[in-house]
Amino acid sequence: MRLLIIRHGDPDYENDTLTAKGEREAELLADRVAPLDVKEYYCSPLGRARKTASYTLERAGRGAVICDWLREFDTVPVKDAETGKPRLAWDQLPAMWTNVREFYDKDEWVRVPMMSAGNMAEAVRNVTEPLDAVLSEHGYTRYGNFYLAEKPNSDTLVFFCHFGVSCVLIGHLLGISPMVLWHGAIALPTSVTTLCTEERREGIASFRMSGFGDISHLYAGGEEPSFSGRFCEMWTNTQERHD
Repeated sequence: MRLLIIRHGDPDYENDTLTAKGEREAELLADRVAPLDVKEYYCSPLGRARKTASYTLERAGRGAVICDWLREFDTVPVKDAETGKPRLAWDQLPAMWTNVREFYDKDEWVRVPMMSAGNMAEAVRNVTEPLDAVLSEHGYTRYGNFYLAEKPNSDTLVFFCHFGVSCVLIGHLLGISPMVLWHGAIALPTSVTTLCTEERREGIASFRMSGFGDISHLYAGGEEPSFSGRFCEMWTNTQERHD
């Protein structure tokens, strides 16, 4: 089985849709994804993800299953360690989170006081349990930290969603703390992350990531990648996002 996890195009967050650039990105993405033999499409209910998906779905003559659990992972804010104000779990300052060993652990990170106070474990389950339910429908049932290949296949599933939630999905599949993915990687708009099953012993499967945040379709179409999701490379780069 192959999973394609796709971030929406360059966002107009105020109106929950795409910018003109995001629409160009979505068109180039459709060039890449629409010709694929896809078993099922799944999509976040948010406008920017649905707009991104619409280009591929229209070209492929398909529809998508709308899943509330694929919406952005921003409904459980935690308190900023410095200001005490709400801050997204996936937007923490390096000097804060890197000093806490538990944040690097796939199980312990949700038990750090600032996370447990926000019921982070429950928020994660609300994403990972529906994901496992989908995988079970398609032949792979979670068993501990791997999957039972009950009906092994080479199907492709496509998920149109968001950067924050995608790291929760990937972390669950690979056994990595989302904190490491959130802060150590970036999937730019319309990027494609690919994970495939490997069944090295009959009936036992795990997922391996063969590509993270791939935007080759943008380069092929002459479209510069968006900066959305990144922060300033240098403090003095005043034109780039700082906080």
